[in-house]
Amino acid sequence: MAYELTEQKKIGLGLIGFGIFFSFLAIILFFDRGLLALGNIFWSAGVVLLLGWRSTLNLFTNRSNYKGSIAFLLGIFFIFVRWPVVGIMVEMYGCIVLFSGFWPSIKVFIYQIPVFGWVLQYPNLLINRFWRSSG
Repeated sequence: MAYELTEQKKIGLGLIGFGIFFSFLAIILFFDRGLLALGNIFWSAGVVLLLGWRSTLNLFTNRSNYKGSIAFLLGIFFIFVRWPVVGIMVEMYGCIVLFSGFWPSIKVFIYQIPVFGWVLQYPNLLINRFWRSSG
């Protein structure tokens, strides 16, 4: 495997997964505030465990990431003041801006998951075979 996963990082990935699950469940259940808050807590704790305290602090306070950090924290604030739809949209924008530098690493990691990675790679393999056979 390209990335070494310690026990702490495995727990962090699990917490991120729970955070995404609870956020998804909250959206399905008409933006339930309690589930959204629980999802945010799990997700944030997972990111801290996955990256470490210092790296997380550097990520959120880096000058180039201010826009994403402010959007993410503003989204959490909107959820707590009972505007969950606006809050989740602002929060998702903040996450995309904040973690845009990690997409190549995330892609490599997801492709290495046994069944899920194969399903995601299958369309790319078909397209490559089609282009090689037609050319």
